[in-house]
Amino acid sequence: MMEKSPTYSVNGKVAIVTGAGSGINFSFASLLLSKGCSVLIADISLRPEALALLKKHEAKRSGAPRAVFLKTDVTDWVQLDRMFEIAVQEFGHIDIVCPGAGIYDPHWSNFWHPPGTPRSKDSPTGHRYASLDINITHPIRCTQLALSHFLNPPPGTPKASPQHPKRVLIISSIAGQNANLNTPIYVASKHAMNGFIRSLSALEARTNIRVNGVAPGVIKTPLWTEHPEKMAFIDEVSDAWATPEEVAEGMLRCLEHGDVGGGKILEIGAGQTRFVEALNDAGPSGKGHTVSRLEGGYEEVFGWLRESGWGFRGSKL
Repeated sequence: MMEKSPTYSVNGKVAIVTGAGSGINFSFASLLLSKGCSVLIADISLRPEALALLKKHEAKRSGAPRAVFLKTDVTDWVQLDRMFEIAVQEFGHIDIVCPGAGIYDPHWSNFWHPPGTPRSKDSPTGHRYASLDINITHPIRCTQLALSHFLNPPPGTPKASPQHPKRVLIISSIAGQNANLNTPIYVASKHAMNGFIRSLSALEARTNIRVNGVAPGVIKTPLWTEHPEKMAFIDEVSDAWATPEEVAEGMLRCLEHGDVGGGKILEIGAGQTRFVEALNDAGPSGKGHTVSRLEGGYEEVFGWLRESGWGFRGSKL
């Protein structure tokens, strides 16, 4: 399908990107900076490539985009507030918010390792799962903060309008349509994000704030490559990786192009993109979307369930 001409340019804009210390969000921040958009990078830490990007763009130069790093725990709402405050202090305004930080059901916050059991860091008295705090609550809260800022900006800064449109970009996944016994919390979180994105579709026409998202397939990032238990799902012969750079290009398209309006979800695989429909969608297929050994990992789950006293915390359940 022929794309419409860009209706919005990131050049001269300011973006907040969480999780940009590595992976997809690092590639997105790098692309934004190359297009003339300043970026507040909010993450727990920076990988070497992100540190190099920061050093390249941290100096104030007339007319040049700038990068600023703010150490941020996205599960802490006070720190999310601080993120917006620092962005305004550093750049004067905010145009784009991408709450991109996410995790893929690590053992320390995982349905198959309940709170209080040895592998879990989720507290049995904490009333929450870190996976959901990061993958659902954080993007929802960031979107609220973004809307508040866009509609009630600092004095002297224009609010969202046809002349000053604003953007919120959410990262979902092909897991938002698929099922996976290995990672049910992650799958639930991405189904939730698809519904969240679509529910905000009407905002663009009335407020000039576009909320849309991307649904990446199997992307070669540390989220996969540094976790042997997840790499075991991949058949390097029959499965194909998509790249974080491909996802970043799709994310830029969501911001700039008229064909990816509010509420739209752009699926991104290896050399392919398509819109994910709300109803009667055929589902992801093709290169960059398959994990051939996924169901083989189910045996590990059933092995955990066969352990004596699965889910038992050593006291009352």
